[in-house]
Parts: sequence; structure tokens; C-alpha cells
Amino acid sequence: MTQQVIHPMVKLQRNVQSLVNSQIIKPTDSIWKIALLYGDEWQHWKRELVDFGFTMQDPVKELLAVEGWDEE
Repeated sequence: MTQQVIHPMVKLQRNVQSLVNSQIIKPTDSIWKIALLYGDEWQHWKRELVDFGFTMQDPVKELLAVEGWDEE
């Protein structure tokens, strides 16, 4: 039985989707709003998002639209 490793960005994406589903943030909100909810961990996630080409002004829905997090 092989266990599939979940990419850390998938985990972030799921957490953000949960925030949207709970109406804590809206899909049209800027990604920077997530920073308020991640506190000390935000610098790590911000670096990851920037590495994947996101800006903090991009809407959350763009983060949620990503289907694969391949690091090539």
C-alpha cells in the first residue's frame, strides 16, 4: 500500500477553500487577507505563493483554481 504525499500547497489550498466555504473570506478577496489568519506562518506561505508566481493582490479564486502544484 503506497501512501500519497500531499503537496504542502494542496494543504494550504484546502484550508483557504474551507475559509471561503465558511464565508470568512470571499473568492474575490486578495490573497494578502489570508495573512491575517496565518500569523507567524505567513512568511513561509507568502514565499511559497510568490515562488509559484502569485502576488498578494491576486484574488483568492486564482489560488483555488490551481489543479496541480508541480515544481519543475
